[in-house]
Amino acid sequence: MTRTLALLIALGFIFGYASLGHGQGMSAKAAAPQAAAVVKDPVAAGLRTLLPRRRDDTLGAISAMPADKFGYKPTPEQNSFGHLVAHIIGFNNSFCAKAADVAAPKVEEVKETDSKEKLLAAATASFDFCKEALDKMDDSKLGDTIDLFGGHQGSRAVAALILSGGWSDHYAEAAMYLRLNGILPPSAQPKK
Repeated sequence: MTRTLALLIALGFIFGYASLGHGQGMSAKAAAPQAAAVVKDPVAAGLRTLLPRRRDDTLGAISAMPADKFGYKPTPEQNSFGHLVAHIIGFNNSFCAKAADVAAPKVEEVKETDSKEKLLAAATASFDFCKEALDKMDDSKLGDTIDLFGGHQGSRAVAALILSGGWSDHYAEAAMYLRLNGILPPSAQPKK
């Protein structure tokens, strides 16, 4: 028997076994496909679903970083943690507005050298704005062409994708900064 054939048989067994729910405490009936409910405005709904966890993890990471480490840079060429937080604030205010087609909030511009308290408050406000904006969002305008940043044009759908990806990217970067300082990031904390 060739390796390819053996691999296909093994994969067929594994996927067939898993699809029946074996090893997962499920009956074959429970593993049967269910009719998916139609979701109104699936992109907006998806962003609203992602927001709470990204908010909690990111604000948790900002809270966990000691105030005296906001100037920390892993290497001289990299941005400081404070710079990352200031970027997150501007990013949230800009891309939540763009994705949802609402006006960005008029806020005082923060600097990476501002205090932890000021940066944390502004980051919290930016996530609060995202919730308000996304609560108003529907998918009817996703095809609109908008200015994404720096004169680059794209659809409102691209803004929504950038928003989702940015939340994950920003948290991953914050988590890395925490780990480099011996601090366990919020998503890696033991379940309580």
